[in-house]
Amino acid sequence: MTRLADLGVSIGALPVGPTNSISDVPGVGLGHSTVVYDDAPPPFGRGIARTGVSVIDLGDTWSSPVPAGVSVLNGAGELTARSQIDEWGILETPVFLTSTMQVGRVYDAACRLLMAEQPQIGVDDVIIPAVGECDDSWLNDPRCMHVTDENVAAALAAARVNIGGGVAPEHGAVGAGTGMSCFDYKGGIGSSSRVLPDGHVVGIVLLTNYGSWPRFTLAGRPIGALLGDPGRPTPPPAGSCIGVVVTDAPIDHHGCERLARRVGLGLARTGSVATHGSGEIFLAVALGLRAPRGEVSPRAPLSGRALDPYFEAVVDTAEEAVITSMLAAHDVTGVDGRTVPALPIDRVRALIEKAV
Repeated sequence: MTRLADLGVSIGALPVGPTNSISDVPGVGLGHSTVVYDDAPPPFGRGIARTGVSVIDLGDTWSSPVPAGVSVLNGAGELTARSQIDEWGILETPVFLTSTMQVGRVYDAACRLLMAEQPQIGVDDVIIPAVGECDDSWLNDPRCMHVTDENVAAALAAARVNIGGGVAPEHGAVGAGTGMSCFDYKGGIGSSSRVLPDGHVVGIVLLTNYGSWPRFTLAGRPIGALLGDPGRPTPPPAGSCIGVVVTDAPIDHHGCERLARRVGLGLARTGSVATHGSGEIFLAVALGLRAPRGEVSPRAPLSGRALDPYFEAVVDTAEEAVITSMLAAHDVTGVDGRTVPALPIDRVRALIEKAV
């Protein structure tokens, strides 16, 4: 997989983690289940599947919830559990990502999976799984309910295998990113990490599905404009990006909200303007203050200027994760024969070298 460093480009001054992905945050894993077929029975639609599920697992968040915060740059999208996170300041489930009209299926499957693991769910208290979405209907037929319980279970299992393995998870056109487009090229799942001066790690996962080619900017270079008009049908300008920031630092709910807000700055660097129909919804989670259910961590949270390096890390990882989602993706053809090609890496490399 091509990464930004392979193009001789870096973003920011903070060092990246060993895999430059969300997996560098201790206790965190990312897994996918990709759903691709052309011949589903079409009770409503055409039976073309270019979709899937991605899961960010954070350990046992039912027994030990974690501080969390949400920020919305433009709200034409959905992240379930948002109002609970706003009210209580904690996250109690893994984070599930999928396509817009599959949210209900993923939510139901998540409830069943987590109840099977924790018999007290629904007895002591209920759960509200966190499920985020982007619209992949340019390539995927949303009128068919493609995602199954088995897909959600497979993505969750893959995320748990990825925890502590020291190997970067898959990026690009996988899982929830299968049908997504970014700046009129193939987008999807992107991830990046930074190691802070205090030794803590900030990692991010983005589901990228936004932008128009003339605005695409790579590490300050107007690559979209230099590549020129793709000369093919392109997705509508509306699109979305779900961002999930995770750190192992001791940061509370309010601090997490402030981290989440900075994701939008990273997207802006790449050319995002958060159009009217776009859903830029960002979640930040901090593992350093997790405590047993009903208890409060005795650790003091980071606050004030101590958060400045974390803000920097979020902005830089968000920018890089967008690029990663594109560099890692492959061409995808879907509904009505529409094709969204991968970013032409050789041309991009030549443009970067010429600019230098």
